Amino acid sequence: MISDGGGAGTAVALVAVEEIRAAAKNIEAVAVRTPLLASRIRLPESPTPRRVWLKCESLQHAGAFKLRGAYNFISSLSGPDRSRGVVTYSSGNHAQGVAWSARELGLEATVVMPVDAPSIKRDAVIRMGGRVEQVGTTTIERRARAEEIVAAQGGVMVPPFDDPTIIAGQGTVGLEILDQLSAAVPGARPGVVIVPIGGGGLISGVAAAVRRLSPDTRIIGVEPEGAPKMRKSLDAGHPVTLSSIDTIADGLKPVRPGDLTFAHVEELVDDVVTLTDASIRSAVLWCYGRRLVVEPSGAAAVAGLLSGRVRPSESGETVAVLSGGNLDPALLHEWLEEDISCG
Repeated sequence: MISDGGGAGTAVALVAVEEIRAAAKNIEAVAVRTPLLASRIRLPESPTPRRVWLKCESLQHAGAFKLRGAYNFISSLSGPDRSRGVVTYSSGNHAQGVAWSARELGLEATVVMPVDAPSIKRDAVIRMGGRVEQVGTTTIERRARAEEIVAAQGGVMVPPFDDPTIIAGQGTVGLEILDQLSAAVPGARPGVVIVPIGGGGLISGVAAAVRRLSPDTRIIGVEPEGAPKMRKSLDAGHPVTLSSIDTIADGLKPVRPGDLTFAHVEELVDDVVTLTDASIRSAVLWCYGRRLVVEPSGAAAVAGLLSGRVRPSESGETVAVLSGGNLDPALLHEWLEEDISCG
């Protein structure tokens, strides 16, 4: 890791590109090198559609980018630690990444999920062999129960986002974006990369890679208006805890960013903007219209563009990360019916 400026003038070690490259080697045999697809998007006040590149982590094993960090962390454990099994807390996608990785490595996994976790995510964890407990509705409640399980049973906690090994794993998304874009358009660099923010692990890793390898690229985070934990933390100058959350994007619901992820965003990210649930819903349907099944959390980057909250690049390519594809079929059906009736 390298030392960079952190919040409130405190020096903090940020994840280095070398750590992300090491993570890429560690996970290359198991993680999908997800496609970077070119599409056309009609933006507010734009007379013609603009090209946007979609990094489809919705097509990753377990349906989300979370597998990258989870596998990087769990596979790095020593033999004695592996024998203890792993424990984590998650709204769903990290839970699946941990359960999938644990199954591949022959470990036992216990996952604490919220009582309102989407059934598609809960059931997937169980199919992968994970043991599920459902507790509360907030990250704080889930974490407290997971820590109780670790204290009682001695498992190893797999942090959902605030850990350098997790962040390095997620940063492999950034390496792939740069490699794939350059291969598709020789010599091209992204002018802007747009990344959803839950706890901040994905944007921290992507920013740690892209900022160092493509310094002129703008990196923009997006999060729901009903869960603006990173935006409010940046405004305050330190991580803050939200008193309540309200959004359809269940994967973006943490009430507080991590200390380490906050430091990465504060140092390496150009801006964080908030989005309405209506714009996120529209982005889900926009993706589905292009035969891409993307959950609300995963569609947030596209929502930033469609709503005009994020401007496309004028001098380079525009990249939006589709971070997850674990969309409840019943919810999609409901939204499609509503869309048809309104049309």
